[in-house]
Amino acid sequence: MKQILVYGDSLSWGIIPETRQRFAFDQRWPGVMENRLTESGHAVRVIEDCLNGRRTVWEDPFKPGRNGLDGLEQRMEIHSPLVLVIVMLGTNDFQSMHTMNAWHSARGIEAIVHAIRRAPLEPGMQVPGIVIVAPPCVEQALGSMAQKFENAGVKSEGLSGALKQVAGETHCYFFDAGTVTATSKVDGVHLDEDQHGVLGQALARFIEPLLAGEPGG
Repeated sequence: MKQILVYGDSLSWGIIPETRQRFAFDQRWPGVMENRLTESGHAVRVIEDCLNGRRTVWEDPFKPGRNGLDGLEQRMEIHSPLVLVIVMLGTNDFQSMHTMNAWHSARGIEAIVHAIRRAPLEPGMQVPGIVIVAPPCVEQALGSMAQKFENAGVKSEGLSGALKQVAGETHCYFFDAGTVTATSKVDGVHLDEDQHGVLGQALARFIEPLLAGEPGG
């Protein structure tokens, strides 16, 4: 059984847009990905470590515990052994209370990568490969997300390219979610059910070859 960790925020947790409810496991993209890989004959378990509002390396001034670096090395110990860690973060770095741009967010992901690799794993457990996933761009936040993500599209401009560069510099795998899906038609930030399905299927296709050998991100 090969274990894959998904480290993300509400886009991976599966919040249903304009609600505080959650899509079922087989509806949200990590579950879709696991099911697709299982159907293809892979013995995999997808572990979700996804927190609403999680940033890369910054705090939420209104809600504690949203800094993605906090406790990450211990989370790696908890969930090991792992063959892959899929990191999809960045969207919340561009909430209206922050002034970060794409370069800052990409540096945050770089810090996440370093934390994953320095985790004190048990003897004999290999450092997993890492897939950096660029989240789809927030073009226009709608409804209850409008004020929280005001100007997020402008601030996050160039994020995919910046993350691809970090992936190259840190020898990680890279996938751009924006090439297969946009954000929710309902709130402009999260993913609708059909978008979870598309992303889960696409990521399953992307990582399937990585499971054939020993990932080396």
